[in-house]
Amino acid sequence: MVKIDVLGAGIVGLWQAFMLRRQGHDITLWDRAGIPGGVRASQLAGAMLAPYCEGEPGHELAQKLGLEALPLWREHYPETAARGTLVVAAARDRADLERFASLTHGHRRLTAAQLSELEPALQGRFGDGLFFPDEAHVEPGAAMAYLAREIRRMGVTCEPRACDKEGGGIVIDCRGLAARDELKTLRGVRGERILIEAKDVHLKRPIRLLHPRVPFYIVPWSSNQFMIGATLIESADGGPATLRSAMELLSCAYALLPELGEARIVNIDAGVRPSFPDNAPKVIVRDRRILVNGLYRHGFLVSPILAQIVADYIESGAKREGVLFEDHSEW
Repeated sequence: MVKIDVLGAGIVGLWQAFMLRRQGHDITLWDRAGIPGGVRASQLAGAMLAPYCEGEPGHELAQKLGLEALPLWREHYPETAARGTLVVAAARDRADLERFASLTHGHRRLTAAQLSELEPALQGRFGDGLFFPDEAHVEPGAAMAYLAREIRRMGVTCEPRACDKEGGGIVIDCRGLAARDELKTLRGVRGERILIEAKDVHLKRPIRLLHPRVPFYIVPWSSNQFMIGATLIESADGGPATLRSAMELLSCAYALLPELGEARIVNIDAGVRPSFPDNAPKVIVRDRRILVNGLYRHGFLVSPILAQIVADYIESGAKREGVLFEDHSEW
């Protein structure tokens, strides 16, 4: 048994604590925002477990890790909604749909009739679409609350404050952008999202509307709520969402389904995702300190497998090539 302090109780830290405790280690989880934490990043995530849709160039590692992480979500979180992802495009953007189809796999083409059968709310809206049946999604707050309850039940010590002393064992730093003092190439990528309530709209799964300017998606949550997002802006500004971003997201929602024009806006918010220059997640080992960071927009998708990679390294010294780096000061 190893004494381990996990810093940061966002989705990354929660999965680290969960996996490492399952291996019998003595875990203390710290976060000044409370447990669960990660308010500005994890709590505002889309939480789509969509590795196949991440098949575009530049995200190959996230896709590979995501495919390994999906079974972990299904095994350990019973509320994982394994209903797939639907991708559509307006007639004028059909070339974008064809491009997306050529760059991804794991999908099947749907006719207009098949699309309407899958999502009746979209009947007559689109001529065809792509369906990724093996993808899933979770509701971020509910998933994080579940993991927090589970780790407490398993005996993890949870400290709702910043770590003022380390227990002399291994430290796993999952603080996101707060770790910029140790990770000189870490940067922020801002994402804005809107939460709406629409009692008369029924969607079963995340839907991505391909758009030339905005990577738009809508995700169904509980209580007739839907999360729509999200922008990708090179900025570490965690302030309120901008008018332009709100207008673009709401316009996309209306273009996808005009009935959403009657939806009530619950809140509009923004978060900042920690990212390295290549947008790929990394586990960086420096003596007895392990930094897990740079998850970009793939935090919920890859957190379980990164936790498994760290657990395997602590247990046996196993190193995942391209993911785990020992004492690489260039980061």
